[in-house]
Amino acid sequence: MRLGTTLALVLAGAMLCTAPAMSQQQGAPGLVDGPLTENPQYKQKPKAQKVPDNKTPPRSDDESSSNQTRIDLSAPKGDALAHPDGGHVANDVMELHEWNPLRAMKDVEVGDYYYKAGNYKAALSRYREALQFKPHDAVATFKLAQTLERTKDFDEARTRYGEYLAILKDGPSAGEAKKALERLKKQP
Repeated sequence: MRLGTTLALVLAGAMLCTAPAMSQQQGAPGLVDGPLTENPQYKQKPKAQKVPDNKTPPRSDDESSSNQTRIDLSAPKGDALAHPDGGHVANDVMELHEWNPLRAMKDVEVGDYYYKAGNYKAALSRYREALQFKPHDAVATFKLAQTLERTKDFDEARTRYGEYLAILKDGPSAGEAKKALERLKKQP
C-alpha cells in the first residue's frame, strides 16, 4: 500500500506542476505572453542618469591625457650632420644586446660541450654570443682564444689571449694564456 500512496503523490505533484505551464501557453489572464523580455516594463527606455557634479566630463576625441606626457623621440638638431650614415658603421646594422650574464654563462656551457665534441665552429659561435651578452667576460674570452687557436686563426687568438690577460692579469688561466702567447709568437 505504501508504494501505491507514493506513486499517487508523485503523479499529483506532476499534475500540479504542469497546470501553470499549460495556462501560460493558452494565454491565461494576468500572465504576459512570450518570454520575460517581452514584458512591457522591459521595453521602456532607460532614464537618463545625471552625472555627479564632482566628475569631469568625458574628453573629446582630439584631447588626450597622453598628449601631456608625450616624449619627443626625434633626433637632436644637427645629428644628421654628425652621423651622415645614420649611426651605422660601414652600413652594417648595429645590434644592441642586453646585459645578461646568465645567458652568457649558458652560452659558455654550451660552447664547452661543442668544444669537447670537436665542433669548433659551433663553439666559436657560442663563445662569441656569450661575449655579446656579457662583454669582457674572462672565461668566455679565454675559451674563445683556445678555440681560435684550434681553428688556426692565430692572429685573433693572440688578440683574445691578450684581452684575457688585460681582464685578469693574475687569473686562474693567466699562466696558460702567457704560454699560448709565447707559442703563438712562432706562428705566422
